[in-house]
Amino acid sequence: MDKIDITSHTPMMRQYLGLKQQAGSHLLFYRMGDFYELFYADAERGARLLNLTLARRGTSNGEPVPMAGVPYHAMEGYLARLVALGESVAICEQVGDATAGKGPLERKIVRIVTPGTLTDDALLPSKSDRIIAAFHIARKNRQERVGIAWMNLASGEFKLNECSPDLIDTELSRLEPAELVLADSASAAEGLAQTISRVPDWHFESSGATQTLIDHFKTDTLSGFGLDDYPVATCAAGALLRYVGHTQYQALSHIQTVGIEHSGEFVVLDSVTRKNLELTETISGEEKPTLFSTLDHCKTPMGARLLRRWLHHPLRNNEPVLERQRIVSALLAGGQASLSGGSALGQLRKSLAHYPDLERIATRIALSSVRPRELASLRDALTLLPELCADIQNGFDTMPEVEALLARLQLSPALAQTLTEAITEEPALLIREGGVIASGYDADLDELRSLANDSGDFLIQIETRERERTGIANLRVEFNRVHGFFIEVSRGQVDKVPDDYRRRQTLKNVERYITPELKEWEDKVLSAKERSLAREKYLFDELLNTLRPFSASLSNCASALAEIDALGSMAQHALLNDWVAPTLSQQPGLWIEAGRHPVVEHSIENFTPNHCELHQQRRMLLITGPNMGGKSTYMRQNALIALLARTGSYVPASQATVGPVDRIFTRIGAADDLAGGRSTFMMEMTEAAAILAAATSQSIVLMDEVGRGTSTYDGLALAWSIANRLLSHNRALTLFATHYFEITRLPELEESAFNVHLAAAESSGGIVFLHEVQEGPASRSYGIQVAQRAGIPAAVIRQASRELSRLEAQHDPSSQLDLFSVAASEPSTEVVYDERDEKALELQQALNNTNIDELSPREALDTLYLWKQQFKHQP
Repeated sequence: MDKIDITSHTPMMRQYLGLKQQAGSHLLFYRMGDFYELFYADAERGARLLNLTLARRGTSNGEPVPMAGVPYHAMEGYLARLVALGESVAICEQVGDATAGKGPLERKIVRIVTPGTLTDDALLPSKSDRIIAAFHIARKNRQERVGIAWMNLASGEFKLNECSPDLIDTELSRLEPAELVLADSASAAEGLAQTISRVPDWHFESSGATQTLIDHFKTDTLSGFGLDDYPVATCAAGALLRYVGHTQYQALSHIQTVGIEHSGEFVVLDSVTRKNLELTETISGEEKPTLFSTLDHCKTPMGARLLRRWLHHPLRNNEPVLERQRIVSALLAGGQASLSGGSALGQLRKSLAHYPDLERIATRIALSSVRPRELASLRDALTLLPELCADIQNGFDTMPEVEALLARLQLSPALAQTLTEAITEEPALLIREGGVIASGYDADLDELRSLANDSGDFLIQIETRERERTGIANLRVEFNRVHGFFIEVSRGQVDKVPDDYRRRQTLKNVERYITPELKEWEDKVLSAKERSLAREKYLFDELLNTLRPFSASLSNCASALAEIDALGSMAQHALLNDWVAPTLSQQPGLWIEAGRHPVVEHSIENFTPNHCELHQQRRMLLITGPNMGGKSTYMRQNALIALLARTGSYVPASQATVGPVDRIFTRIGAADDLAGGRSTFMMEMTEAAAILAAATSQSIVLMDEVGRGTSTYDGLALAWSIANRLLSHNRALTLFATHYFEITRLPELEESAFNVHLAAAESSGGIVFLHEVQEGPASRSYGIQVAQRAGIPAAVIRQASRELSRLEAQHDPSSQLDLFSVAASEPSTEVVYDERDEKALELQQALNNTNIDELSPREALDTLYLWKQQFKHQP
């Protein structure tokens, strides 16, 4: 925001405009009493985004002031709507004392809410993370490198890594940042994040970024974090930490370390693969049914978030995967019903249901933004923690992995004790409402509360005495929040009111009065209430200072609970759906017996399991069969089984062995990018090019209907060449679905390619899909039968059947030119027709121009005689 002259404005508007200069392009929520107000351009923008009434009240600098506002108690709902739209909001609060003097009340910006820096529970999705990331491109060892840093402010996670420029999209699709921080001079990055935030270029300079990290972690160097070999990522990390710290207007004490994500740690999944495999979002953009929604039996939000994270980050190394699998196996062993009718797994999951979101509560303690009821839920959860630990120790096999989790669940008893002593049983929602600090915690607070609340006896005494003194039998002493204490007398008794009564309020049937004695009591009581609330706010802030050192251990405990919950969810799903533990092999390949699609098996009554065998001697399965026959389902289920095995989960099969996997690629379905000038076929070829450039012998590749977006021979030639390249050069484990039957001859030339097909049969009712994978190519495609089931008119089906018969007779496959094994030669352009060829073409045209369904029997017979005479061949 450009600097403007504010001297000619009113004092309040000068204060506002000064704060707006600090807020910059962010919307400024300016607290005024019970409302957050927006002014000028912010008011117009906010009114449009939030559907608020835009008013013009008062003047400043000689002009009306546009304004719009939201009630303070409903602010979170409006913030959530703005953040969902990608907006950022600066929150300005009243911090001064209203009784301090003249002029506007002192105000300051206390935090900036952006899409990537949310910590409030009401603004965050419970089952997914909100990530903020930054990336920086620079030269390292004469090569261009990209440094990426990301932070989950709500959990305190802070990590970085480096990659080549061609992997930026893949890395960011893995992280799914809600906000991306870039330097002002960085090239546009539309589509990479919901919100792009710009900062000055010098924030990414090496010396400044390094110093920001050193100052935050209070160290002399960054060598202890292992950042010496990541100079480009260090620049991104420093800029990101500076930006996030600015939004919070305080030190990020819960960010206690920065971790390194090593290259090759995860199985690479690009954005297309994540979309096609429907990990956490369907292709149409829905939240269910997806792999995550199917597997999610978690009892806590933090467990669900971790499970979601695991599905997006399958691991390449076997050992951490096997550690998870061993815990799942132990939980499953405890999942069998005992003699008493229960199970250890069932009891564990029941216990977990009582735990709030400890991960985010720990963060809000560190940021001093935690609410009283969250502390009460934390107190209740901590009292249950010893019982949970005992259930784990007694109900499951002891192993190092379980012992390590139990060790992380141990917390200092002082934390639970402090919360028990400090927080009342049922605290108010907000500290400003009072009733948060428990009685007996502070003697001064108890005294003030007693003075403020124990006025009942005194009021009864006044009421009794005044009735006797005035002779007014129905005289009452009352209190309300607006007018305070008063003596109420009916209109008919007003003539009996003593001279020392002073009228406070006149109503239709009564008069309300105040006396010097009652006024003195009112001042004393109300003062006690104000002092009680102030004392309670002070004690609450002191309590947060006491709790803040526990935030790190509480976060560690929360992460352990999340792991137990996520692994318990895996065990529960395996128990309910007869899943098995996969074997992890050192040899690249997939050996799956009776595999099933983990999502589709729940949406149909009888799912047909199928086998899959892929290894270096059997690198490609050419899959043919009818549309709707199950080719895409079969391909996806094998990729998902491999992915699940790499997360530590059991898998839907009777037996499965999964070798090392570095990447999973998919080229499935039709899509376009009209705005970007890319057609469906161009998108298809772009995705295929990316696969051919990066797939290795440890990659799993799904290719579905490559080449269908262009002419038959163009598409066939491309599909053949792409399949051949994957076999001979990439040597990837490939499932290649096609309707080009010519490609089924590839196994004759490449011994590592094999044909399989999805079986189908015809019956009196039409085509029947058997969904069974059988060896060998399909005998036909059944396209017309599928069209008939889709509701194509019968006349169209009959005509298509006749045309198909004609084309098959005209193009006998046995007489076709072998495009792929015969050397290319220039085809002759001369075409010679004899008399029979000409007659046949004329008859074909006559047939095409005749609507047989509209002919009467007599007309049909006459037409046949006419054609016989017209097209009779003369030898």
